[in-house]
Amino acid sequence: MSASKAGGTERKMVANGRRPGPLTMFARGFLKHPVMVGSVIPSSRFLIQKMLAPVDWSRADVFVEYGPGVGTITRPILKRMKPDAKLIAIDTNPDFCEYLRHEINDPRLIIANRSAAELGAILAEHGCDGADYVISGLPFSTLPPGVGPAIVTETRKALKRGGIFLVYQFSPKVGDFLRPEFPRIDRAFEALNVPPAQLFYAHSPA
Repeated sequence: MSASKAGGTERKMVANGRRPGPLTMFARGFLKHPVMVGSVIPSSRFLIQKMLAPVDWSRADVFVEYGPGVGTITRPILKRMKPDAKLIAIDTNPDFCEYLRHEINDPRLIIANRSAAELGAILAEHGCDGADYVISGLPFSTLPPGVGPAIVTETRKALKRGGIFLVYQFSPKVGDFLRPEFPRIDRAFEALNVPPAQLFYAHSPA
């Protein structure tokens, strides 16, 4: 299905009072913006569990998610977060942002239709002096030249001491961006995902 046809179908469904389901939205997002969506299939529960395992939820006052898509990881984060914490979900795709605003009613969730490279400004606009955790599934290997390094640099600047940049990828290329910015990077692998994913945990100095 072409991007224009997918968008037209979606608008008709909304006009008729029916919104596309998450799998349909995710697939359409991939078709419309393949360089910004890493996979046509949302992350598995196994990947989500392993990705969030290092998080100390007692100190997670400000959590940031790059590329939330249809909220596959957004919802588990909100389920675990403290009542007074904030989750800032940043996505350049306006369709995903609109979908999340309609589907998730949680005052802790802030949705920004912006670039992750603007993280510092977005945090400041919402009264945050930094982020405790940032999670990303953005496909760094297919981002336009210069965008990946800019996002990693901005993330490192925004992370509080002891914070972690949690990254899941289908290519190891993100390691080339992380190593110049972070002194410690732990790695893992999750086979129970389509496709299997490589996990990176980049630590800000404590």
